[in-house]
Amino acid sequence: MNATVIIGFAEALSAPEVAWSLVDRGFNVVAFSRKGRRSSLQHSRFVRVFEIMSPEVDFLQAINQLKAEAVRVKEKSSGALALMPLDDEAVWLCGQADFAGDMIVIGPRGYIERIEDIWEKEINFPTIFKPAMAVQKNGPALVKGASWICADRAELESAADAWAGRMPMLLQRFIPGVGEGLFGLATRQGIVAWSAHRRLRMMNPHGSGASACAVVPKIDQPSQSAAERFIEASGWLGLFMVEMLRDESGNLWFIEFNGRSWGSMALARRSGFEYPAWAVESALAATGTLTDIPKEPDGSLVCRHLGREILHLLFVLRGSKSKALTRWPSIWSALPQVFGIGRNHHWYNWRRDDPKVFFYDCYNTLRDQLSRPS
Repeated sequence: MNATVIIGFAEALSAPEVAWSLVDRGFNVVAFSRKGRRSSLQHSRFVRVFEIMSPEVDFLQAINQLKAEAVRVKEKSSGALALMPLDDEAVWLCGQADFAGDMIVIGPRGYIERIEDIWEKEINFPTIFKPAMAVQKNGPALVKGASWICADRAELESAADAWAGRMPMLLQRFIPGVGEGLFGLATRQGIVAWSAHRRLRMMNPHGSGASACAVVPKIDQPSQSAAERFIEASGWLGLFMVEMLRDESGNLWFIEFNGRSWGSMALARRSGFEYPAWAVESALAATGTLTDIPKEPDGSLVCRHLGREILHLLFVLRGSKSKALTRWPSIWSALPQVFGIGRNHHWYNWRRDDPKVFFYDCYNTLRDQLSRPS
């Protein structure tokens, strides 16, 4: 297909893997980044990157600049044009912008609002206190809220004071366990390309994205059936992730449904599942089926993110911020896990003929995390 795909934000963890998936299938790839942010994709030899206003500063400017740049890309393109948002802010922007039918957008298009609402019902601790929305407006800017794990009333009161009623929140039971993901592609012909993975380590044991993950060779069938019913009922088309948590008794809990690319796209691609390219091909073609879906993924595959693995050790050294986390790893258990590299271990965002992306991705990850207020 002589088509161009605009992806963004370029700072998203999955951005390099998504770009390479599309490039390898013959698509022209253009990415948008936040003004003033040096993303790893800006060092790629395969991708052109343009900047727009950061939506965390002014989302209206960001929308207008994205629309204007999309027009310029359209004028220079001879084939179809598609837009694939990669993070929560990009999903929000693409849902708000009116592209007047010039392109195909590939992706998704009860609250606590007062402090006194928290105490209206009995609370079973430990609990997690988190924003109800992935991103939301705060004046001219888009913002993400903080989350807290609370072991008791004192910790929840401290979290409520820090929150100060700034945005709608959810108060949910906190369940220790291991994160798992169920992935696939919903097409007009049905749901195909099922795969699964589990987290080996989180960057921050307190709760974050993975720093290392592994293939799950055998998919949990009840979970797959439930996901199929959910997707069919919603009418969703495109790539998807169903995030789950397996508790200490082996039970699976639903966390969220995500209709955009996910951080561990590297593991899917190393297993032969080219979800980004398949999603674009499926959206641009009225009919057709995928013929290159792997039959059995290698169950020994592991993917790791270098910057996040380093940060994992730093978070372990810092220690837990809540008494609810009773199984905080020791540095002596974390060190051999991080430094032990197996034969089937691969790195996020590594490509031999585009190596600068990997090193800048590691640098940017460390810089962004270490520069945040503690």
